[in-house]
Amino acid sequence: MEFLLPLISFAFVTSVTPGPNNILLLASGLRFGFVKTLPHIAGIQAGVALQLFFSALGLGYLIMQVPAVNLVLKIIGTVYLLYLAWILRGNSLDKDGDEKTRPFTFLQALLFQFINPKAWLMTLTAGALFLPNLSSNILSACLLCLVFSSVGTPSSGSWALVGGIIRQFLNDAFWQRIFSLLMISLILLTAIYIWRI
Repeated sequence: MEFLLPLISFAFVTSVTPGPNNILLLASGLRFGFVKTLPHIAGIQAGVALQLFFSALGLGYLIMQVPAVNLVLKIIGTVYLLYLAWILRGNSLDKDGDEKTRPFTFLQALLFQFINPKAWLMTLTAGALFLPNLSSNILSACLLCLVFSSVGTPSSGSWALVGGIIRQFLNDAFWQRIFSLLMISLILLTAIYIWRI
């Protein structure tokens, strides 16, 4: 319990606060609905769990200590977010099953975590400060991943749920456009935020 309660608090705060994942989940819930966003949620949790596992074993720390790697992650993450903002630029809600755009797949969401600086910062901190002191490092890392995923799934999933709820009330094209512009603005602010980490 000495490590569990602080870890749960840390996992909740870092998972529920705004960041690239939660902004994208909100946008996906709005555009595609909560159910179609479930693979995106699962991919985020799997990617974060992998990062936590690597961080707990010390590999993540080594990656982030190389300035060139950190710079490349920020550049790729920023370019990807700008690409997502470009896609959102005139799209309406996917209420008729538009085939041109699709929600993130499980694999896309998983891989996005490895270019997401907030996810790296979160997992490196968790791996450094909250790793339980068990007889096996691998067992400690697995326990860390289990606790973080148990808290992170409903925390970040709530953003997609809110998007799905808001979606029900945005039937007018004007309000859909306003909300798309808001999502684009949030994604652009997220891209700026990446460079402040």
